[in-house]
Amino acid sequence: MARHFAARGADVDYLFTGRPRDSYFEMEAFGNFQVREGLTFAVEAGQVNYFKTCFRNNPATFIRDVVQLELAPYDLVLCDFEPVSGWAGKLRKKPVIGFGHQPAFLHKIPLEGEDMIAKLVMKYFAPANINIGLHWHHFNQPILPPIIHLDTTHDKPLQANKVLVYLPFDDETTFAPVFKPIREYEFYFFHPAYAQASDEGNLHKRPLSVQQFQDDLKSASAVICGAGFELPSECIQFGKKLLVKPVKNQMEQASNAAALVQLGLGQSMQTLDAAIIRRWLETPNPARNTNYPDVAKALVDWVLAGEWQDYSAMQKQLWESVSA
Repeated sequence: MARHFAARGADVDYLFTGRPRDSYFEMEAFGNFQVREGLTFAVEAGQVNYFKTCFRNNPATFIRDVVQLELAPYDLVLCDFEPVSGWAGKLRKKPVIGFGHQPAFLHKIPLEGEDMIAKLVMKYFAPANINIGLHWHHFNQPILPPIIHLDTTHDKPLQANKVLVYLPFDDETTFAPVFKPIREYEFYFFHPAYAQASDEGNLHKRPLSVQQFQDDLKSASAVICGAGFELPSECIQFGKKLLVKPVKNQMEQASNAAALVQLGLGQSMQTLDAAIIRRWLETPNPARNTNYPDVAKALVDWVLAGEWQDYSAMQKQLWESVSA
């Protein structure tokens, strides 16, 4: 969306929370962005640890950041499930539009692993006056298609035995015993623990890099990743064979995995299992390229038009533009 706001000459400032400033990279599109501590979930060995989540976050710092965030110069707060700006807007009675995948859970969509904590998080984590959810299918609800961040020019030749693996919340030392015996395939791993690139037989380790990741994603025939939203959306856009491993104790990821299976867009596994991976690799890919329209541009145009109470026309037009 930043590119479309810039093209329209909109005056937009960006705020990021949940990570230290030095952990963000390739952020040129966001100019002189701000960073606050915010709130974040503690994830260990592929599952959310609610106990450590409570101790990792600092309520006093969060409240200070909300109270001190200056919103007087702004006409609108756009909130991608970000709690500091959401609560600051609510406190100062500024219009807040929440958009992203999480607001879709306020509607009747496939749910898995729902509990009271998950319900409270979805409802109160980042409050907004208007919530616009994104999902891979509309499920007859007032939600929009996903925003695709990947450059849609598919300029990398597809490699039939190349598999991209992105499981950032898993212990990277568990990968080799599972993937190394599957010698017919070349596995390209991206993980925060990798400081530099290395190649060991059919295992190729890569440090985090947006450009390198996109290049390997385009040329991979299959992807194994967490059951988040953005990366599976890009895989669906390009018809990649998809296997997801949802983070445990995380309702959003469990529900995403269920939705992918229900829609016939991918398969799911609960643990790293060589037998499941091999079976999945040997199964023909049922997915087809799903061409989603430029949702980011449509949202920017709608926001700048200023008619914020109704987005039904935009919703109808976007879903009519989806093609397989």
